[in-house]
Amino acid sequence: MLMPGRSRGDFRRWRAGRPFWGGLLLALGGVEILLTLKASLDVILHVGMQGLAGYLLPAVMLLCGLLILFNPAQRLFYSVIGVLVSLSSWLTSNLGGFFVGLLLGVAGSCLTFGWLPDQEPRVSRRQRRKEARSAKATSPAPQA
Repeated sequence: MLMPGRSRGDFRRWRAGRPFWGGLLLALGGVEILLTLKASLDVILHVGMQGLAGYLLPAVMLLCGLLILFNPAQRLFYSVIGVLVSLSSWLTSNLGGFFVGLLLGVAGSCLTFGWLPDQEPRVSRRQRRKEARSAKATSPAPQA
């Protein structure tokens, strides 16, 4: 039987070991650009370089986002490729998915590039308060 609390904890541990939000934003940027390429002709502002490059660059963005999630050891390479492809999608893919996909891709690539795997996890405010209360309760009261 699958326990909901355990699977959530497993997902948190998996997510903590990789640049999750950066990879997710980069992949979402690629998906958004691919969806705007399928928009009706009334919506499309800029067709781009006719065909293949318009579909290839968002597909590479999506692939880089997924590779960041599932192969975080090569995150620097994927993030550099992701930011270059995101910026070049402005020319080839309907103004970078009306700037939304372009901005998602650049933000995700920058988050991935700046992620440090050996950094200590942040302690939540609730945990810090709890530790402060327990330290205050265990410390002896000063005598005058």
